[in-house]
Amino acid sequence: MALQLLVLLLITVLLLGVLFVRRKYAYWAERKVPYIEPRFPYGNFADVDRKSQADISVEQCNQMRSTESRFFGLFFFLQPLLVVTDLDLIKTILIKDFNYLPDRGAYHNARDDPLSAHLFAIEGNRWRSLRTRLTPTFTSGKMKMMFPTLRAVADSFGEFLVGAVGAGTELEIKDTMARFTTDVIGSCAFGIECNSFKNPDSEFRKFGQQVFDRPRHGTLVRLFLRIFPEVGQALRVKSLRDEASGFFFNIVKDTVTYREKNGIERKDFLSLLVELRNTGEMHLAMEEIAAQSFIFFGAGFETSSSNQTFCLYELAQNQEYQERARSCVLEAVKKHGGLTYEAVCDMQYLDQCINETLRLYPPLPWLERKAFENYKIPDSNVTIPKGMKVLIPVFAIHRDERYYPNPNRFDPNRFHPEEVGKRHLSSFLPFGEGPRVCIGLRFGMLQSRVGLATILSKFKLSLCPRSTVPLQYSSASTVLQPKGALWLKVEPL
Repeated sequence: MALQLLVLLLITVLLLGVLFVRRKYAYWAERKVPYIEPRFPYGNFADVDRKSQADISVEQCNQMRSTESRFFGLFFFLQPLLVVTDLDLIKTILIKDFNYLPDRGAYHNARDDPLSAHLFAIEGNRWRSLRTRLTPTFTSGKMKMMFPTLRAVADSFGEFLVGAVGAGTELEIKDTMARFTTDVIGSCAFGIECNSFKNPDSEFRKFGQQVFDRPRHGTLVRLFLRIFPEVGQALRVKSLRDEASGFFFNIVKDTVTYREKNGIERKDFLSLLVELRNTGEMHLAMEEIAAQSFIFFGAGFETSSSNQTFCLYELAQNQEYQERARSCVLEAVKKHGGLTYEAVCDMQYLDQCINETLRLYPPLPWLERKAFENYKIPDSNVTIPKGMKVLIPVFAIHRDERYYPNPNRFDPNRFHPEEVGKRHLSSFLPFGEGPRVCIGLRFGMLQSRVGLATILSKFKLSLCPRSTVPLQYSSASTVLQPKGALWLKVEPL
């Protein structure tokens, strides 16, 4: 009798569980929103550990293209998500109705993992206040002020390439560009010479790789933390490796202490943070200063090095475009008497190459927004409830033939100013848009121009037997990265 009751109880629990899951998965159907049929337990994200989020986004958008809807539903485990594909609606969400969906919902844990509570992730009034005060760091005037530091790194980069390449060799371009951006950010953010060219195993390089190439958690766990941040915070889950977090915190603390003790002032990002604290404009604990310095390093190092890597890869396959980019660089250098700030701001065709690269390889395949309050989607009967995540499939939009004919082909002419004016604002979102647009986009573009100009002015790039064609994307990285090494043949001009 006891065994029969136990079996009956188990069957009852199982049936209730099935009914609960079915009820959860009926969320979008009940609201008459098109959706992709989920599979328990992962919903629509069972492949995230073996496919990149970029590839997944394209598959999902292609699957829902026939519905002709402005948005469609997904599930992560049992949690409903909304994907918005209509360009006008995307513009409304990111700009006009920003106050309804102001936050990214990125996972951060200030208590147990203070460096994760940086400008990209924090929310509410804390974000608004910090964003307002940090924005002056990235004006054109501040970029020009930082340029001599950037140029000094570029000179070292050029010397390294001359020695490394010699009469011509195969070069692992992904690592090469990562060394360049590591040294740039180390100098411009922390005032520290990393010397990654002479010492490829420098601590900055080592811990930068830890953060992006070998994150603490797998893709599935990272997605879980983004969708259910409250659970992660309650369980005191850290997102950064302790060793990397400790290194960056100690670097910032020691540098700030040394500067204050010796009255040293530098025109860099760290100095602005210290100034905010010392002038009383905003109370920033040392952990908060370290967190903002960390995201400046992380975003500037990884996204810019990837952009330059992908750009050189495409130019190696398209010699005509490479020659035009090189001519553009050499003409600007000649016109302005060297690789000056004015010269790198006068390289229109190189900018077109960079932007076309950002179209094909946006740093973040998805933009994410979280509803701050209930939001009724304009011209619909659908309401996004408070706390729900909204996804904007940037990678899929950038590869959509409706906006970019022959979308997988690299063509810098798409970003001639006349062509840009013909397209919808929301068809190109590599840095986001609206109040949450990337604060460092000017610096990122400047850094990419200098790195690419340094190479193109002295070297020719082409494919080699070790080059990977077509590219595959890493499923482990937090941003869009090529899977494995990326080799190119580099020859002196």
